[in-house]
Amino acid sequence: MNSYRAIVEASSRWIDRVATTIVEGRESLRSRRLYRLVEQQDGAFVLQAASQGEALDSAAQPVHIVDGHIDASVSAKLAEILRGAQVELVLQPNRFMFRLLELPRRASDFLEGIIRAQIDRLTPWSSADAAFGWYPSTETGTDRMAVTIAATARTLIAPLISAIARLGADTIVVSAAWQQPRPDVAAIKICEQKTGQAEGQRRIRRILILLLVGAGALGAVSVAASAVIGGAIETQRDDLTRRIAERRAAIQPGHDGASEAALELQRHKHETPSSVIVIEALSRVLPDDTYLTELRILGDKVQIVGVTRDAPSLIRLIEQTSHFSRATFFAPTTRSPSESGERFSIEAHIEPVYTPGL
Repeated sequence: MNSYRAIVEASSRWIDRVATTIVEGRESLRSRRLYRLVEQQDGAFVLQAASQGEALDSAAQPVHIVDGHIDASVSAKLAEILRGAQVELVLQPNRFMFRLLELPRRASDFLEGIIRAQIDRLTPWSSADAAFGWYPSTETGTDRMAVTIAATARTLIAPLISAIARLGADTIVVSAAWQQPRPDVAAIKICEQKTGQAEGQRRIRRILILLLVGAGALGAVSVAASAVIGGAIETQRDDLTRRIAERRAAIQPGHDGASEAALELQRHKHETPSSVIVIEALSRVLPDDTYLTELRILGDKVQIVGVTRDAPSLIRLIEQTSHFSRATFFAPTTRSPSESGERFSIEAHIEPVYTPGL
């Protein structure tokens, strides 16, 4: 059960990674329209286009967001404009708490981790409950810098993000306006939520799951079809084997006299030793310093007479082959002064083996 759960979790993580990769690749190729919803002193929002050349008919009409909902009179028209676009919510500074943090200049590469660790000390919220951003403003010395932090509770900006997300915006960026306007930067980025990407990931995830389920079903059907077809082929093979066996039995020779004579001839052929095989086997087993003066085949026995350097070793060599057995001397071994070796006389039983070998 644990292994099944581990497989399911690993598959789910793999599907999430693939879906994220696909969505990020697709988003990197898309060009989005950029808009700003700038909060005014009275709490209403004014829509502004990021590009100067784009005119908005609804720019003069304020947008009110109350409890996560937008006025019905402008929401439909606003949805047509913001659907699939990137929207920046620039909120009034009174929604945020600003803090100044002095850090070493070399800490600029680790600002996020440092600020996240300090956020519960600088604000009333923990890092999990706070939405915060920062801007490394000015250096206070040769090795020091001042970082301006803007923070607020996530619950305060969640209704605003939800209202814009329902209009179909692809990406929502929440920014905090400066308490005192600055020429170098308009606002501090607090957070970013890619609502369209999340929806795209869910959609692609469902597609991937359907593809995996379809592939599994196709694999199961393939296995079942393979089993059925394999069983049919096995049955046909068994039937063919049976028919071949029946055919062979039908063409086997009967028990008439001619057949019995052929069988007797075949038996005699197998039991009678072959002179050629005997000579070939002896030529393989006898050493190079041995030569024969006589060779006689008497039924199932062979007698050899000759001269060798070591006559007793021939007995062992002959019996080591599969063609001979019970090798022995049938006459005394002698040594003549005129000869360099011993004269031997050996007799051995011939085994009816047809394939030459040792």
